[in-house]
Amino acid sequence: MRVRSLLLLPLVSGAVVAPATAATPPPAPRIAPGITAGGIDVSNLTVLQAAQKLKAEATPALRATPPVVLGVAGKPWRLTPAEAGLGVNGTKTAEAALARGVTPGDVPLVVVHDADRVAGFVDGIAAKVGRAPRNATLRITLRRMVVRRAKTGRGLDEAKARKQVTTALLTPGANRTLHQALTQVRAPINADDIRRSNSTVLTVDKAAFKVRLFKNLRFAKSYGVATGMPAYPTPSGLFRIQNKQVNPTWSVPNSPWAGELQGTTVAGGTAANPLKARWMGIVNGVGFHGTGQEYSIGSRASHGCLRMRVADVIALYKRVPVGTPVLIR
Repeated sequence: MRVRSLLLLPLVSGAVVAPATAATPPPAPRIAPGITAGGIDVSNLTVLQAAQKLKAEATPALRATPPVVLGVAGKPWRLTPAEAGLGVNGTKTAEAALARGVTPGDVPLVVVHDADRVAGFVDGIAAKVGRAPRNATLRITLRRMVVRRAKTGRGLDEAKARKQVTTALLTPGANRTLHQALTQVRAPINADDIRRSNSTVLTVDKAAFKVRLFKNLRFAKSYGVATGMPAYPTPSGLFRIQNKQVNPTWSVPNSPWAGELQGTTVAGGTAANPLKARWMGIVNGVGFHGTGQEYSIGSRASHGCLRMRVADVIALYKRVPVGTPVLIR
């Protein structure tokens, strides 16, 4: 049988093999003697110890300081340091004390606050003292245009107020009695805007069989019209001129009123077409047009449209753009 040889190592009497151990971390650095932060002694403390001490001692002192008083609209509005979340950032203050080195002295406190609380304080004031502006408006009646002028509002410059309050809170010894005047807030739409956007207006007085033209909100001219028959009344309401045509094609209503032409199309400018010369569409097939039956002007004779004398509708057509408001009553 084959025997393998073994290599035997001598044992050293008394030798002990110790397990590997991690290196011991160096001690935390300490703030030099003679250093204070906001008047609080932090010498010989680590940053963590100093931060805890500063938070415990400085925050109550900060919150015992006077409130911010912001005067707006003749009334004082108060925000206490506690309501503002005023406090000290102990870690940053302690780090600044450590970074000072060995030179004795005092480092300022790193003061912090809750920006959301300050914003809520200012927003609450703004909501109470603000007044929204009022736009100018136009009331259209059959005989005249009535403009209600714009009214200026007022408001608090919230960004400026937040900055004022924050500076007063965070600056040692700062004056905390503040004041801010309200600013004027102009209406987006004034009377001039109303005049420009309503440079032409038409009103139709069905009882008087009259259309009135207003230019720059002033009465310019009136024309006689025929309105819809009782069975086919001219609609009432505030509309706008939707489209315009010269010698318009007539899409005949599918109505017994139109006789044998009902549901057909009649070319513009032909004798069979009752829409003479011009067309200004208003709503649902109703519009202004000239008529060959000028004797019907001043009566209820149409299928809902507003008939006009040919010369009148040509004259009016030139002065009325698409989009013109039309009040019919």
